[in-house]
Amino acid sequence: METGISDKELIQIREQMLKFATLQVSNPVLAEDLVQESFLSAFNHLEQFKRQAAFKTWVFAILKNKIIDFLRQKGKLVLETEIEDEEQTNHFFDEGGHWKAEHSPLDLELSESAVYSEEFWLIFETCLTCLPAKQAKIFMMREFLELSSEEICQENQLSISNLHTTLYRARLQLQNCLSHKL
Repeated sequence: METGISDKELIQIREQMLKFATLQVSNPVLAEDLVQESFLSAFNHLEQFKRQAAFKTWVFAILKNKIIDFLRQKGKLVLETEIEDEEQTNHFFDEGGHWKAEHSPLDLELSESAVYSEEFWLIFETCLTCLPAKQAKIFMMREFLELSSEEICQENQLSISNLHTTLYRARLQLQNCLSHKL
């Protein structure tokens, strides 16, 4: 079974995955291993790729799971409990710190205007790279890896208050960047 992806596109996807993995694990060698394991797993299970999503989305989901497995194996994560974020004031996110339904990346990908969605994610990625590395890492741990506040605090040695402040600042910067570029 073919992926329908050119070598050039695979190289670009790999570079994006490596950038994301390095941001999450703070170790380029380990990030490379996780990316390689993700590609190996994807190509070993290519028959499971149903083309219901883009290949990039599918292989990034594999990487996401590899990173979560790695973080959990490190033994630094605690059980998830509910914590309210008092500082949620921007309109892209709900009180729990997650995307509101009307701004959800899932909804954007499923919308009829796939071109706009693709453009949004290019702009979003640009805005994300403008964030300080720590803010970007914490934001992606929360929104992409969907880790709990406790897990993020444990992994980054932060207090809950510091986590909420960091997420709040990241969201404001992303909101500002997105509003100027969209």
